This record gives sequence, structure tokens and C-alpha cells, in this order.
Amino acid sequence: MIAEEENKKDEKNEKLLVDLCEYYLLLDNRSSSELILICVPCLVKAASNKENSEEVQKEVEIALLALSFVGIWKKIDRELYLNEITEIIKYHQKHRNLTHLAYLLAWQFLVSRFCCERSLEYVITYELHFAREATRELNELIKCVDWKRKQEEKEEKEEKEAKDILALMGWFEPLEYFLDPYKIGDKEFVGLVGSIVQVLRATKENNGDANCVYTYFLRKIVENGAVKADDLLKSGTVDIALEELQQATLNNETVLHCLLFLLNLSWRLEKKEKDEKEETKRKEMKRKALEKTEEEGFEDIIESFPEILVEVQFQFGFRFPFIASDYFVNT
Repeated sequence: MIAEEENKKDEKNEKLLVDLCEYYLLLDNRSSSELILICVPCLVKAASNKENSEEVQKEVEIALLALSFVGIWKKIDRELYLNEITEIIKYHQKHRNLTHLAYLLAWQFLVSRFCCERSLEYVITYELHFAREATRELNELIKCVDWKRKQEEKEEKEEKEAKDILALMGWFEPLEYFLDPYKIGDKEFVGLVGSIVQVLRATKENNGDANCVYTYFLRKIVENGAVKADDLLKSGTVDIALEELQQATLNNETVLHCLLFLLNLSWRLEKKEKDEKEETKRKEMKRKALEKTEEEGFEDIIESFPEILVEVQFQFGFRFPFIASDYFVNT
């Protein structure tokens, strides 16, 4: 039906074509390359509607949602989407015409293309300022959600708040696509790390899943060197990792992310600098990090985890140093 509608020689039913493309992408994650060539430009065009009405906002949301279902490894020519999706994001940055969820979905689609199209890095990072926008959105969404609402009230959340929570958690997906071991970030990532810390503080008593997601992100940040060690210390990442390790309801995956975050940070602080000024700075950072771990009782925390460390190693196939507690404490 999509192909038939697209190939009509007389006037097409644009609304029908949009609906068919949405249904197809939402229901079939193995979408064919031939139909992708029809669906992507059709839905990008639908999402470009700038009319400021509630009905149009919902239509734009659904079109962007369908686009976000396109597989990350599907190769799509830039000509089919890049100018339009860039314009959608830039227009929102200036006029704030999209919902939080729609804006996230636009980014999800664009950043997911980064997996196959590494040349998009400049557009995403420096033209559209991905890290800056993610920081701003997270800061706004934290304020939109009533995290202290009682459980029975949460079950009857208003639609808007439910969407805001979905958007808040959803930012993890494009962040994960964009951050890999070979990606070096820029200064805007420093502010983003601070926002992640704020999200963790806001959600840790209400949503354990969120903590696992965002501790994983902090781990990725320190692993790929996107943020300097001193900026990590200043933004409160060490504090939040230690606080997470002291939670009574901690799950093994969060333990893994927190320990690997601290492990990688310690490795970076151990690496001596050739420049005398930078070496003095490194020693001072290491001293501050050590004082922080001593203040928070890090040694006691690690030594109380022998069984959990064994389980973490078994579950995730990760091998910590032979005597894990001694290694972490001494480093």
C-alpha cells in the first residue's frame, strides 16, 4: 500500500501515506531498505510542520516516534533527512515549538544515524550543540516532574508528566549512541555531567532503574575521556558514585558501573604528566579524590562487598583485580 500510494501518478493522499509509514515503522523493526527510502522523507516532512496547535504537536510527536524506530544500522542517505531534521531541531531551539518528548525523538533519530554515519559528528556536536541541549533539557525536565508524589498518585499521573518522565529517561538512548570508547567530547560535556548528577540525586529514592542508567553514563564518560578528571571531581561525580554504593537497595549492575567509574578515574589520576605544572595539578586532584573516599568510608564500603563483587563478575563477565578490595583502597 505504501509503494502504491507513493507511485501514484495523480494526486497522492499525503495523510494516508503518512499514516501507513508510521504504522509500518512502529510495527516492523526489520523494515526493508526500499520502503525506508519512502518512509523517512515522508515522515521527516510531516514532522517539519511548524503550526502551533495541540493537534499538530501530537502529529509531529507520532511522526518523530516512528522515525526513532528506524534501526540504528540502517544506512540512509543524508539527502533524505539531514537538512530537514536539522531545521526541526534549530527551529525548536529558537522558538520552543516542540514538546519535550518530540524534541528528544528528533535527537534520537539523528544521533542514531551517527552509528553508520560518523561524518555527522560535526553537525551534532558543534552545529546543533547536542551536549548543551541535552543538559538544558535534563535540567528543565527535573523541574517538571514531582518526584516526591506518593506512589498511589504516580499511578494516575497526568499525561504531560508521564511524557516528561519518558523524555527524561529517554535522553539516555541518544547519549549512549553518541558516547563510545573512541569519542572525545568537548567542553559542553562538562555541564552535561553536572546535569546527570542532578538527575541521579532527584531520582535515586524514586526510580532505581534511572540510577542504573545514569551511573552507566558516568562510567562511559570517564572511560572515553570526554571530560577531564578535574572537571569530573568538581561536578560531584565521585560523591554520587560513593553515595550510590551506600544505598541499601543497590543492584549489581549499579555496583558494576560505580566501581568501574571509580576504577577508571583512579587509573587516569595515576598516569603521570610530563609537564611539571600539570603533574602538580594531577597530584592535587589525586589527593582530593583520596580525601573524599576516606570521608565517605570507601574502604569500609568495598570491604563489605566480597559476595557482591563475585556476583558482579559472574553476571557481567567482568574481571576485577584478584583482590578487588585491596586494589580499590590502595589505588
